[in-house]
Amino acid sequence: MLKEYCFCTLAVGKRYRTHARILAKDIQDQAPLVTFVVLTDEPADFEEYSHVIAIKHRLQSVKGYHDKRFVIEKSLERFDTCVFLDSDMRIIGRLPKKLEWLPGITARTGCNILKHNTEIKLRPEFAAIEQVAEKLDINLQETTWFHEFMFVVKKQAGAEQVFLKLWQDISYVFEMRGIYDGEGNVMGLAAAKAGLPIRFDSEDRFPFFKDNIEKIRVKMGQSNIQEKQIYFDMHKDIEYPKRTFIRKIIDKITQKSILYYRFLRLKYILKRNSGIQELF
Repeated sequence: MLKEYCFCTLAVGKRYRTHARILAKDIQDQAPLVTFVVLTDEPADFEEYSHVIAIKHRLQSVKGYHDKRFVIEKSLERFDTCVFLDSDMRIIGRLPKKLEWLPGITARTGCNILKHNTEIKLRPEFAAIEQVAEKLDINLQETTWFHEFMFVVKKQAGAEQVFLKLWQDISYVFEMRGIYDGEGNVMGLAAAKAGLPIRFDSEDRFPFFKDNIEKIRVKMGQSNIQEKQIYFDMHKDIEYPKRTFIRKIIDKITQKSILYYRFLRLKYILKRNSGIQELF
């Protein structure tokens, strides 16, 4: 198998594992020499795929979004470069025989972090961004936000390890403020402090499907809804399975209990770590 780069994703929970199994089949068909690293709660679900490295994982962040950092960490232990994909993405065409990226982060789209948060008026996020920037002496005029559904990380003389540690610490600031998603903001801040460059590559290297991205393409006349309907339908069936009313209630109570437990665990971690407390 090729050792230059791998694909990777996070797939914890039945819904995400189902998506990731389909993505694993896509990679097997469209890029058979490329490894797919999957952090998941059920590695056995991927045993049939010889190109998949399935690693047992339990979610650590409150809603799981920031666990992407563990995916990157485990992938870079094995490869020089990793391409993170959301588990619900599809690869719908052959990949070029050779793909290369420059050291640092390469994202499909993004902008200055101030512009992004001013335009969509995310006030709680903006307060957290300002707090972190002040504590870590980060120049927000030179800090980048990027969309986190697909991005590449290539090693750069250890700066990627500093980036991952900062991602962890900064995510705690956001989560303690009740901001559980928005990884693009946190990664942008961490990359700025770590000296890890962020570049944009808006020209797609391979054909892919991502539901919200495809909707934009359709609206702009860049995609045909009829041709992509099968992918929309499959995505919808996985995202919204039929459940009884009782099952919905049980699932909602279970989810709230898990989130509360993770939040308490976060408070415990922060109480015991004086280094992280300096960010607050």
